[in-house]
Amino acid sequence: MGNREDGDGTREVLVERVGGVQVITINRPAAKNALNLAVARGIADAVDELDASDELRVGVLTGAGGVFSAGMDLKAFLRGESPTIEGRGLAGIAVTPPRKPLIAAVEGWALAGGFELLLACDLVVAGETARFGVPEVSRSLVAAAGGALTLPRRVPFAFAMEMLLTGEPVTARRAFDVGLVNRVAPAGEALAGALELAAKIAANGPLGVAATKRIARSAADWTLAEGWERQERIIAPVFASEDAKEGAAAFAEKRSPVWRGR
Repeated sequence: MGNREDGDGTREVLVERVGGVQVITINRPAAKNALNLAVARGIADAVDELDASDELRVGVLTGAGGVFSAGMDLKAFLRGESPTIEGRGLAGIAVTPPRKPLIAAVEGWALAGGFELLLACDLVVAGETARFGVPEVSRSLVAAAGGALTLPRRVPFAFAMEMLLTGEPVTARRAFDVGLVNRVAPAGEALAGALELAAKIAANGPLGVAATKRIARSAADWTLAEGWERQERIIAPVFASEDAKEGAAAFAEKRSPVWRGR
């Protein structure tokens, strides 16, 4: 797996494999893992590898040094850099998330662009001292990398509006209570919790997992009538696959399935 380096040779994005799980770490702790172009490209390259690999089943996105990400690197912004990938949005995942599941493991702050990076993930595991916020309005800006657009789809509307319009951060426990966070772990244990959750997902049939994610993420844009038709086109190849037969056979034979992704 590759690592994205900044101009000074620092590895700003670290990528490793843990079994069938890809762990992507934003590695700029001195800058509170602020997002610059090198980080954006590193994350985009990593999720491309995640989707292309037959061995990798789930991705986990986290930050080094006890912070997820404090948002866009303003110094890089003043130099003319943007942490977006053309046609793909913030870090290459806000507009076009990976086909495979992506879990955010959050310690410390997830603010502004860092929070929007989290919204591009499918599940969130947070350390109990983590904090989440979209403070853009306090600078007369807009959470334009997915915050204003997607947060109201993830949590109750009133809660989303409070976060977006006050700019005030919320705790991990509050985020869990409204469904933004899947699991709250002891401080420092978010990555371990995310890897545990990832292992459960990775044990399932990869074709079924990918199709399920695609339907779930797309359904809000479909009418109910067209949803049934669109869903059928997505699931038909899955039900006809070798893996579907293997799943049934493994159940009947009381053994663990061996998935081939076809």
